[in-house]
Amino acid sequence: MKLKKQVTVCGAAVFCVAVFSLYLMLDRVQHDPTRHQNGGNFPRSQISVLQNRIEQLEQLLEENHEIISHIKDSVLELTANAEGPPALLPYYTANGSWVVPPDPRPSFLSISPQDCQFALGGQHQKPELQMLTVSEELPFDNVDGGVWKQGFDISYSPHDWDAEALQVFVVPHSHNDPGWIKTFDKYYTEQTQHILNSMVSKLQEDPRRRFLWAEVSFFAKWWDNINAQKRAAVRRLVGNGQLEIATGGWVMPDEANSHYFALIDQLIEGHQWLEKNLGVTPRSGWAVDPFGHSPTMPYLLRRANLTSMLIQRVHYAIKKHFAATHSLEFMWRQTWDSDSSTDIFCHMMPFYSYDVPHTCGPDPKICCQFDFKRLPGGRINCPWKVPPRAVTEANVAERAALLLDQYRKKSRLFRSNVLLVPLGDDFRYDKPQEWDAQFFNYQRLFDFLNSQPDLHVQAQFGTLSDYFDALYKRTGVEPGARPPGFPVLSGDFFSYADREDHYWTGYYTSRPFYKSLDRVLEAHLRGAEILYSLAVAHARRSGLASQYPLSNFALLTEARRTLGLFQHHDAITGTAKEAVVADYGVRLLRSLVSLKQVIIHAAHYLVLADKETYHFDPEAPFLQMDDTRLSHDSLPERTVIHLESSPRYVVLFNPLDQERLSMVSLLVSSPRVRVLSEDGQPLAVQISARWSSATDMVPDVYQVSVPVRLPALGLGVLQLQLGLDGHHALPSSVRVYLHGRQLSVSRHEAFPLRIVDSGTGDFALSNRYMQVWFSGLTGLLKSIRRVDEEQEQRVDMEFLVYGTRTSKDKSGAYLFLPDGEAQPYVPKDPPVLRVTEGPFFSEVVAYYEHVHQVVRLYNLPGVEGLSLDMASLVDIRDYVNKELALRIHTDIDSQATFFTDLNGFQVQPRRYLKKLPLQANFYPMPVMAYIQDTQSRLTLHTAQALGVSSLRDGQLEVILDRRLMQDDNRGLGQGLKDNKRTCNRFRLLLERRTPSREVPGGPSTSYPSLLSHLTSMYLSAPELALPVARRRLPGPGLRSFHPLASSLPCDFHLLNLRALQAQVRTTPPCTCRPGTWPLLTHLLPVPVLPHLWAEGPPPPHPCLSVIQDDSLPSAETALILHRKGFDCGLEAKNLGFNCTTSQGQVALGSLFRGLDVGFLQPTSLTLLYPLASPSNSTDIYLEPMEIATFRLRLS
Repeated sequence: MKLKKQVTVCGAAVFCVAVFSLYLMLDRVQHDPTRHQNGGNFPRSQISVLQNRIEQLEQLLEENHEIISHIKDSVLELTANAEGPPALLPYYTANGSWVVPPDPRPSFLSISPQDCQFALGGQHQKPELQMLTVSEELPFDNVDGGVWKQGFDISYSPHDWDAEALQVFVVPHSHNDPGWIKTFDKYYTEQTQHILNSMVSKLQEDPRRRFLWAEVSFFAKWWDNINAQKRAAVRRLVGNGQLEIATGGWVMPDEANSHYFALIDQLIEGHQWLEKNLGVTPRSGWAVDPFGHSPTMPYLLRRANLTSMLIQRVHYAIKKHFAATHSLEFMWRQTWDSDSSTDIFCHMMPFYSYDVPHTCGPDPKICCQFDFKRLPGGRINCPWKVPPRAVTEANVAERAALLLDQYRKKSRLFRSNVLLVPLGDDFRYDKPQEWDAQFFNYQRLFDFLNSQPDLHVQAQFGTLSDYFDALYKRTGVEPGARPPGFPVLSGDFFSYADREDHYWTGYYTSRPFYKSLDRVLEAHLRGAEILYSLAVAHARRSGLASQYPLSNFALLTEARRTLGLFQHHDAITGTAKEAVVADYGVRLLRSLVSLKQVIIHAAHYLVLADKETYHFDPEAPFLQMDDTRLSHDSLPERTVIHLESSPRYVVLFNPLDQERLSMVSLLVSSPRVRVLSEDGQPLAVQISARWSSATDMVPDVYQVSVPVRLPALGLGVLQLQLGLDGHHALPSSVRVYLHGRQLSVSRHEAFPLRIVDSGTGDFALSNRYMQVWFSGLTGLLKSIRRVDEEQEQRVDMEFLVYGTRTSKDKSGAYLFLPDGEAQPYVPKDPPVLRVTEGPFFSEVVAYYEHVHQVVRLYNLPGVEGLSLDMASLVDIRDYVNKELALRIHTDIDSQATFFTDLNGFQVQPRRYLKKLPLQANFYPMPVMAYIQDTQSRLTLHTAQALGVSSLRDGQLEVILDRRLMQDDNRGLGQGLKDNKRTCNRFRLLLERRTPSREVPGGPSTSYPSLLSHLTSMYLSAPELALPVARRRLPGPGLRSFHPLASSLPCDFHLLNLRALQAQVRTTPPCTCRPGTWPLLTHLLPVPVLPHLWAEGPPPPHPCLSVIQDDSLPSAETALILHRKGFDCGLEAKNLGFNCTTSQGQVALGSLFRGLDVGFLQPTSLTLLYPLASPSNSTDIYLEPMEIATFRLRLS
């Protein structure tokens, strides 16, 4: 009662303040003694006064928003501190439906008006190249271009370079896939280590030689196996510019399926490794093999302080268009950027491939003659039947003239007279003979060309950054700045076709089992990082660090590298050999198990009320895992909690940075179960049977579902015990539709069950927000009606099957080449339907031969209840050259436009283009896709990356799995025949749009609503339920953990709280300048900064050496925050959750409960560059869409 009074008083205060503020606004605007009637003509002074009044009104609105936000925090604090949780005790109504009483806690939606302006777009100048417009305008006609088959004839005059010589940089490189045809380890053993060993010796033979490397995963493995002498040589080669590490990521990642958390994490892992071991900071990006390119990558590279980048795999028609318009080099800008702060200079390679025949110029027949690995007698030759010839004094003039002609033609496609010519291919330079053949022959050609002044050419070996530096110098700008006349581009480069109608859109879905496992590992890594960092900080604060397993840091490092490895463009893509996929799977599972251990250890420490009682025992963990997997290719099996009369405890971890009200489902050994809160209050629960098939219950295993409110990034505690509580334990009722099939159905006295032998009438499920109709025949969704609307919205689902062509070219791991439009899925038998209804959730399960479709409706306020939870358990292991798709039909007038996310970071508008084949209209969907009209938006959220399209107005279509029996001639040499039983998880969200929210000038950008962002996070980061292994534990021993003192604004996402590696100092004899690292004496001296050390700054020494302990964390962590862009144009009434925005401001100093931020320094994305001096101020500001990294110490 006391709580209700407090809430009522505060609610009244909110109302009074709001009304009084509005009164003041109106009073100030109306009260103007100088105002007079003038017949509608406003003097300039009056307009000025009016402008001032408008500004005052805006300011008052903001002040009112802040006042309400403060009152909201106070109310929430009062309700949060009230004893006992709100008891949501459902009751059954006369019309046969369950009602859950309203949550007594108030909910707030307080959005700053200024925060809504971002999604409306600014008035900034549009870029010259908007990729959506380019694709709409291009004919995609594929005219034969002659020797450059996908291009055109190039002409030039020999005098074109009289005023300014052509400067040519030939860049030797070797593209090493960390797994594809061979496993990562096998590639390393058989090829990569030989490439890198030869690199050290061969580059030292001539200081004019250069080499480019990209994959740090391979480099790190090699580094661990070489001696100190060779390491020193490598550092010298890096220091004098002969060896460049480009991009510096753990891998060269796929840009279609990878989530931005994983993209950032592998970039940090690579950059931190390079800084630690080589003292190098990458300057240029190199992406020659990802199958299409996302604008997320240039954003991340720019925020990591890279200034330039290169891409290769772009649709051949776009390359031709860009070549013809001299647009192959451009400033790549993000669509929301109004001040060019995201610009990065990008070079697009113009021709078919990154191999030698397609890099020196437009004629591969000639360029192949300058790939000296193909000299006669070798294992590979030129397909054009004209072999290379060794360069001699006798033929050097003729060979140089032939090569220079290609260089000149290629240079005519660019705006500057600086030319980039890559020289390499996959796993090149693995034998000393190739190093000699390439370097000796090219050096002879360079020497000749450079000795002929009348040719006006200067040719040399170079690195990628050598090329960009020369270009900037020639164009007269600073590195990374926009050269005069170069275009600005925004948008992406999906979908990719390398020839004809061969679109690489199949890999958006290929091997979805591992795409799903990737995201499970990612969610666990983020959760483990955050809990570990918090546990270590609290243990250090309490003086118990020596008792805590700090060495779990090594498990985090391994998991980071496993997740990073799987972002490789032949891993998450599903385009590797079967044995390689299995190797990835074993690595993913091993790291997943390790991360569960890290989470268990951290949760154990943090949930103890008395930290002094903490004892780490790796042989007998305090907590059990939430689930287990028997093998890398099996689905998880949830842990069953065996009940006794004494309580069993369960610790619940919420990895979201917002408080969540979620339905937690646990498996228990008896339907006679009582569930209590942390302080012993009984909770209402829904008891359900556990089913092993459409008609069979699992014996002695039951599901108990309980709504639980969990603190942001925190831990909650439940008690379970054997016992009957008819008032709080509410059973589910079940109907099974057999459709005439003679099947026996399991029964249990605890659960009412009704069998419907026949009948096809539609039926509905409902909650407080919506009524959802299903087909009685198919069990699939038909329509949704919001409770505040009369009209139903058609949301009709069906399964479809694509075949592949009968011609030579067929679908494979990379390519989607369907034999026409999809055909309806026709099951052998009608589906068995099982409808479960209960107080907290109801669901429909449709059992088809190849897919089990589950649609669940939660009867809860907030995010859980506002969308439909869906899962498709797919098994197509008996398919032959077929792909299974799920299509949603609606009445939304989408006008051939749909929207897909890029890497979970941003949303890209798409247009269905009739001029392109069906397969060209599919795009990657890592997180969501939506269609909309002026009234509605329907969003399909996904927990795993899949391919998506909208082939007709009002439709969304997703490919669930593909089984293909043949290779598609892109080098893999296998089809897709290793399919697994795969569970694809989704959330379907229907939102009402408010009128007049269209951005003038067409949809170049779009943003999800805040509700959509939260729905996506609920799906991607489910709560973890960790049973306490020790059954007898006194209740007061466990206490919920609330790590945040105040909630983050709901447009902020705490992307990571990443533990950094400790550095331990020693002082051996050596000779170096004081305050520098002796390891780096050949480079520019790197100051030893105090914040690099685990135990404070080192004492003064004449020389310092750094020993890294890979298993221990530093006293500092990396905090990575993302402020999301969102659309206020979606209705936000009665959402049932708390949400406040703050115009991008966050007070980090008061964010963590019980911990002070003793040190805060903004850095570049990957922590290599400090952006400001360490400061005592902990208030930060972020623009919408920005990601920011901070180095901080929690104390």
